[in-house]
Amino acid sequence: MGEYETGKKGRLKIYIGMSAGVGKSYRMLQEAHAMLQNGANVKVGYIETHGRKETEALVAGLPVIPRRKVFYKGKELEDLDVQAILLLHPDVVVVDELAHTNIPGSKNEKRWQDVLDILEDGIDVISAVNIQHIESINEDVKQITGIEVQERIPDKILQIANEVVNIDLTADELITRLKEGKIYDHAKVQQALTNFFQAEKILQLRELALKEVAGQVERKVDYEVTQKQNAYRHERFLACISSNHEIAQKVIRKTARLASYYNSRWFVLYVQTPKESTNKIPLAAQRHLINNFKNGTELGGEVIQLKRENIARAIMEVVLDKGITTVCIGKPHFNLFQVILKTGIFNQLLKTVSQNKVDIVILS
Repeated sequence: MGEYETGKKGRLKIYIGMSAGVGKSYRMLQEAHAMLQNGANVKVGYIETHGRKETEALVAGLPVIPRRKVFYKGKELEDLDVQAILLLHPDVVVVDELAHTNIPGSKNEKRWQDVLDILEDGIDVISAVNIQHIESINEDVKQITGIEVQERIPDKILQIANEVVNIDLTADELITRLKEGKIYDHAKVQQALTNFFQAEKILQLRELALKEVAGQVERKVDYEVTQKQNAYRHERFLACISSNHEIAQKVIRKTARLASYYNSRWFVLYVQTPKESTNKIPLAAQRHLINNFKNGTELGGEVIQLKRENIARAIMEVVLDKGITTVCIGKPHFNLFQVILKTGIFNQLLKTVSQNKVDIVILS
């Protein structure tokens, strides 16, 4: 992972896979053993073996930091002990289940936030995540599997990683492991084969994982090369949303994806018109709006809220103020675009974006 110097942020290595059972935890533990043999101070902060004998065998011989125990709703639960990690301050710590949601009342809501704290303290982290937990491709995963994954990590975590490694298996190899009882207990195998572990679904998830890792490498290389050539156009994206929750979610995720590809800053703009004042839209819509602001922030965007009567004019204002290069909006039949089209100032908006070489992207 690198040399261990005080005063520097830790390095992050992420193992990524198309599904459970490809061998991410196994590889993390193998790497930890190799580092330990080379004299590094390595500890296991959190590992989830899922009862897999091969993985459990690899935990043996590695120093494990005891989990934090918390009583919640009458039950004793276990979680990553961040304070113990910071106190012991190993060179490297293994932290599994990156997308995990912490026990309510913890300092951070999500484990990826714990990892950021650990990195900030100068400790290297080796972690793992499945492709379906990456925020910006949540819609793609839902289309493939029919399931909306609730525990997700923002794309920025992959962006800040110093190394992203894809643990790849063919669909046949993964299904064979499942049938041999190496992923789940034999009693659950048939149900898994009927649901998630279908060859067609696995192939599509595998393609997503391969593309994601290849894309991360490509973006890092492109960014470094263009920076050296000093010919880099600093892309800036603006996601324009309304109180329409589902459309706002899609616009935010896809804009985040674009910004991730170009390694650029991006913004979320919500214009509150008199028709969308807090006393005129339902409480549920207000809650969804707040969640979308939070989601945008977690994905690395900067949220801008304006109170204006004219949406198109507000967009122009932000485009010029923030140096936006691409404006992202929902499909034409959605409310936001309809409002813009109805305003007489729309032509002026088009003129402004044209003069400033700004693109308008309609996201479906």
